[in-house]
Amino acid sequence: MNVAEVMTANIESCSPESTCKEVAMKMKKLDVGVVPICDNEKLVGIVTDRDLVIKGLANDLSGESTISELVTNNVVKGNKEMSVEDAARVMSQHQIRRLPIVEEDKLVGMVSLGDLAVNNQASDEAGQALKDISYPAEPKNSHAN
Repeated sequence: MNVAEVMTANIESCSPESTCKEVAMKMKKLDVGVVPICDNEKLVGIVTDRDLVIKGLANDLSGESTISELVTNNVVKGNKEMSVEDAARVMSQHQIRRLPIVEEDKLVGMVSLGDLAVNNQASDEAGQALKDISYPAEPKNSHAN
């Protein structure tokens, strides 16, 4: 089975000129934690809810700031022809929960670990990917000795 059979198509996006608030409002409206950033339909990056909080709010970035200040540009991408197992492996290797699907750099869909988990063929790979992604970080020692 290939990614095209399990991906979500018709993904809404924002532009690099969108404000942080506009992106946050889109996340709220769509009930999602990631928004692709596209320039004339070409995928140029993604922004997660965590980016908005950690890179934005925690650094006093205004809601009126352009999202381009928070965009992750080196996006790991997939294509519609890749197998669901390959998608799960890529997600595991890069420790990502969502994989944008592109054709000639144009965003055509998104695959999440949930999409892969409901597919019996990919459920083992999705489970391993989630295990790899969710491996807890060691707590930082907050006491200076």
